[in-house]
Amino acid sequence: MKTRSLARRLAPAVVLLAATVGISSCSNQNVDPKSSGNTEVATGGERFGTADAETAKLGTDAAPGVFPRTIKHARGVTEIPRKPERIVVLDSGELDSVVSLGLKPVGMVTTDGASPIPTYLADKVQGVQTVGKNTTLDLEAIAKLKPDLILGSQLRVDKQYDKLSAIAPTVFSIRPGFPWKENFRLIGAAVGEEQKAKDALNSYADNARALSARFTGAKPTISLVRFMPNRLRLYGNKSLIGVILQDAGLPRAGKQGVDELSTEISLENISQADGDYIFYSSYGKPENTGESAALANPGWAQLSGVQKGKAFRVDDDVWYLGLGPTGANLIVKQLGEYLAK
Repeated sequence: MKTRSLARRLAPAVVLLAATVGISSCSNQNVDPKSSGNTEVATGGERFGTADAETAKLGTDAAPGVFPRTIKHARGVTEIPRKPERIVVLDSGELDSVVSLGLKPVGMVTTDGASPIPTYLADKVQGVQTVGKNTTLDLEAIAKLKPDLILGSQLRVDKQYDKLSAIAPTVFSIRPGFPWKENFRLIGAAVGEEQKAKDALNSYADNARALSARFTGAKPTISLVRFMPNRLRLYGNKSLIGVILQDAGLPRAGKQGVDELSTEISLENISQADGDYIFYSSYGKPENTGESAALANPGWAQLSGVQKGKAFRVDDDVWYLGLGPTGANLIVKQLGEYLAK
């Protein structure tokens, strides 16, 4: 991550707030204009496509591990007086990142996914208090935890930044998703674990290259299908899994290799979901997302990937909500296992 000289410092406020505030759902990474999120950084927004490059410019000019430090982030600059010990995370990406750095937060949100807390992190966050859902942020619960750092994003809770920063020093990324590596570096800077962040990303890169090296000839095409309430998505390059497939040099099926989060199709166009390998999941229960109906549709059975036994249901908590190094490494591992079949 590039660092810049930071001219001004903001002292953290100490006012405790008591309120419950609705925030935008992580189910689709779009933001309702009436929600607490920022529409400019949502999918299709003016700042969506540059989120990774802009996040890479954020960080600190402090020496590694030295406090106090000033962090430049998506909402300005924040002074962190000492190494944080009581961290509250407001999304699954921040949760993964903190855990990947060997830290345990004191507070976290839940999601509307199949599991309220990502299953692959459950053993790492036992005893951590929940502070509402990512659709209903509980500021009173956050304040009672007396955090010394709050981690979130503009996409989710931009309009609540002032209230959050009145509780504790607050650092925001621009958005979760495809800038997950840049977000992780920013969090590493905020908690003074720059070297651990660098080492974790280097380890991930090694794993992705090792997966790519397993193929000496033509590589199989990959289709990513996610069933969601009232919509069916094919995920593109600007997503967590899209970035991972690019890092591993694995080609996308059909027209899925677009620089977008995803494209939405109707069940009548399910043929666009075909590929040498098809990986599918649901954000929520299959009977509520249309997955059950789609898999019973004759069009699904006609996909070549399905007919060849190369369609696999994957864990949505990992493949779409595992927005950090721990989740990314698990995806690479699972990809290797599936592609060996």
